[in-house]
Amino acid sequence: MSAPSLHPLLRPALTLLLAAAAPVAAQSPDADPPAQRHVLGSSAFMLMNLAPDPPSFFQLNYGYRLSAKTTVSLEAITWRYTAPLGIPWGPSFGDEAEEYPGRVRGIGVGVAYQRLLWRGLYAQAHALPLLQRYSDANGEHLQNGFQLFTTVRAGYQLNMFGNRWFIEPSVAATAWPIN
Repeated sequence: MSAPSLHPLLRPALTLLLAAAAPVAAQSPDADPPAQRHVLGSSAFMLMNLAPDPPSFFQLNYGYRLSAKTTVSLEAITWRYTAPLGIPWGPSFGDEAEEYPGRVRGIGVGVAYQRLLWRGLYAQAHALPLLQRYSDANGEHLQNGFQLFTTVRAGYQLNMFGNRWFIEPSVAATAWPIN
């Protein structure tokens, strides 16, 4: 069994992300106004593109720090999925009756608001309007749709390599009030 190859768009996206992320600095509650106002990032979920049957998920975020504790961001996101969203783990998961006979491609640009609460602990809210394209199992276009994908998350910002790099592990709850 051979290792999966990189998606053709993944390599340039990661290169751009790593090259552009050098001036990014982690938030510090001591500095107001913050020394680095601009934040560029992505999601570790992009690594799932290396898995078999990848989701074709790509994300690029640009954030602007209004203060040392507040950041607003734009998030450009696209993904493909071949099963309905929201199938719970349990008897319905993997049930053929729940299968979607094709795939959905979503693409959109959303906004996020992040507030640093205390010593790296943060809360964040996202709203992502997505244009959707539904295709059958042969890739033939069926119809278009719209989805408002919302997320709230709580996490912790871990500064890496001084104040130049950081990661933000978090737990999230999602909902799509419009689909």
